[in-house]
Amino acid sequence: MVITWIVRIILILSIILLFLLAIDLMIYALSSIGLGAARELIKVAEIPFISLFIGLLTTALIQSSSTVTSIAVAMVASGTISLNMGIFVIMGANIGTTLTSDIISLSYITSKNKFRLALSAGVVHDFFNILTTVIIFPLEYYYKILSGSAMYITHFLGVKTPTPDMIVTKPVYSIIKPLTDGIANLVGNDWIVAIIGILLLFAAIKLFSRYSYKLLIGKSKDKLQSYIFSNPFKSFSWGVLFTGALQSSSITTSLTVPLVATRKVSLSDVFPFVMGANIGTTITALLAAIFKSEAAVSLAIAHLVFNLIGVLIFLPFAQIRNFPVMLAKKFGMLASDNRLIGFFYIILTFFLIPFLLIYLSR
Repeated sequence: MVITWIVRIILILSIILLFLLAIDLMIYALSSIGLGAARELIKVAEIPFISLFIGLLTTALIQSSSTVTSIAVAMVASGTISLNMGIFVIMGANIGTTLTSDIISLSYITSKNKFRLALSAGVVHDFFNILTTVIIFPLEYYYKILSGSAMYITHFLGVKTPTPDMIVTKPVYSIIKPLTDGIANLVGNDWIVAIIGILLLFAAIKLFSRYSYKLLIGKSKDKLQSYIFSNPFKSFSWGVLFTGALQSSSITTSLTVPLVATRKVSLSDVFPFVMGANIGTTITALLAAIFKSEAAVSLAIAHLVFNLIGVLIFLPFAQIRNFPVMLAKKFGMLASDNRLIGFFYIILTFFLIPFLLIYLSR
């Protein structure tokens, strides 16, 4: 019995490592392909509304909100764009980073019921970030609520003047990084590396769904509910903790998709965990920026305040908290009836609409 459990746990850990490798391969390839374009796009961030869509598009293209945040911070520090515009870019990056969960939900497209649940789990993160942006964008635009509070806190901390070479770095996974570099060097083509990453991602999710069932049946499933998802505030806290430890909201929120798709956890229970992940993902940038410069700290704090406001709006009150969940469920039902809707939603939201708006503005 003990040996069986040990084997199951090793299998799950191996699958999670495969998942991390797939994500890292995608980030490596897409960053190499789109990093130059991302820098050029952010340079034209002069209009708040367009800056938001630049953050969204560049994050979707290179699949790393940390990279986009780093570029924005460096440009704010060097005076290429203003702190205010950098904040709008980060708002967009907050939405763009949810694409990973949406892509993972497509791996369930062959099963109508699982696809409905998986897509709902994916887009609930989208809707939360979109709704938060809709609320906070005008407050920042008219009243500078984020930039004002971030600058006040930064000055209170007594951070030094910005330096042009400042950048927020994303810590690398010591186990995954050598594997990613080895595969990338062996293949030698960024597009093929990206395809390998996507295929491994789908394989990891399928394996996770299959073997997590064996791990989470019976009492262990009850323990999952009891220890992590038993109430909104506990679920939120675990979301902060796991994401702060793994330093990637894409990973922690994506792992909830198969749990919802296979009915191990309900969407309502997962949503607070997703909100916690939004807070946890700001910790790395904040810790990295705190020793850097005023611009780095201001942007990191603005990112944290943005997500905190969203959490304070949606987490405490059940009726408000259920609104994004309800929208996600309705969208999942709609897309399960016509599965092309899921593809069109991803293409329109993350690529076509932002690209057209940016192109027309230029």
